[in-house]
Order: sequence, then C-alpha cells, then structure tokens
Amino acid sequence: MSSIKFFYSPGSCALASHIALEESGLGFDPALIALAKGEQKTPEYLKINPKGRVPAIQDGDFTLTENPAILRYVARKAPAAKLWPDDPIEEARCTEWLAFISSTVHITYAHIRRPERYASDPKSLEDVIATGRETARDVWAMIEKKIAAHPWAAGETYSVADAYAFVFWTWGRGPVLQYDMAKDYPAYTAHARKMWERPAVKRAMERESLKPVA
Repeated sequence: MSSIKFFYSPGSCALASHIALEESGLGFDPALIALAKGEQKTPEYLKINPKGRVPAIQDGDFTLTENPAILRYVARKAPAAKLWPDDPIEEARCTEWLAFISSTVHITYAHIRRPERYASDPKSLEDVIATGRETARDVWAMIEKKIAAHPWAAGETYSVADAYAFVFWTWGRGPVLQYDMAKDYPAYTAHARKMWERPAVKRAMERESLKPVA
C-alpha cells in the first residue's frame, strides 16, 4: 500500500502533479478536495496545507505543497520514470518552465479568474480582468513559441515540465479564456495531442472527468 496521499481538485493546477504521479509508477492514494464546496478551507485540510490550496501530498510524515516542488520530488523519487532531464541544458529548461508557469502563467490567469485577490473596488476589478485578458494573450503566445522550439518542453525528452504546461492548454480552451487553441496556438495544441497519447495523462484526465484532447 502506498504511503503517498495526493490531494487534488478536478481541473485545477493539481493536474500537473496528478499526471506526474501517474507517470512515475509510484503508488498513490488520490484524495479529492472539492474547491467549489470550500473543502480546502476546512480545519482538517488546513492542517495539511495552511494555504488552503491544491495540490498537496503526504508521503509518510512528510507533507509537500506547490506544483514545482511536488513535480521535482516525484521525479527524484521515481528516477526510473525519467521525468527529470539528465542533460544539464534540458534540466535548466525544465526548471525554467516550472518557474515561468508558476510565477507568470498561473498568476496571469488568476487576474482573470480570481480578480478579488488583486482589487476590491468594482471598477478596479473590471480593470484587473481586462488587463489580465490582454496579458494572457501575450503569455499564451510566449508558450506557443517556447513549446514549438523542441519536441518536448525541455528539449528532446519528456519531463514534468510537459505535464505542467499541459494544464494551461486545458485552461486555455476552458470557459474563462475560451481560446480556439487549435487555431490560435497550433504548436501548443500539437503538444497537447501528444500528451493525450500518453496512458498516464488519460488516466489522470479520466479520474478528474476532464474532456479528451481533440
């Protein structure tokens, strides 16, 4: 029986860690945290992650939060799965992707999806959302250019960076941004289709009841 417990919410950024765990071959016990029901704010969950966010994992007595940290931990814990590049340049690119997604891509999206984190006045909220939408187009274009440069995000080999980038392709097609991903971001969509061919990605997507990549 696995000692890893994985806390996630369907369709959230935790999908990246979910895919990595599926790819790793490590046994894990998924624990659904329904964000829409406020389960991330319960006293029980706040003991696990005081930030009240997903993902989180518990591996025995060790608790870890934040996608970049979890992705690196899973990759190191399952070296045979080769989820972290050995080549120093590809390793650097992988690290760069994780930093870029967590510090820029996700934050840009949050300005549209969660504007109340950045303003309270109604007019200011409107401005945060509008500016966020403009910025998001630029950021998704950056992803398109970066992901078109190599067979996989970090280079020639698949890595946890691909799982993290894939999350934001799914968000691009979602109800908040409503991008025509195939038309506007063809390289990004080609990457998503390659991802969908991976059994681990399908297992994670199916557990989260997310629609397939067309």
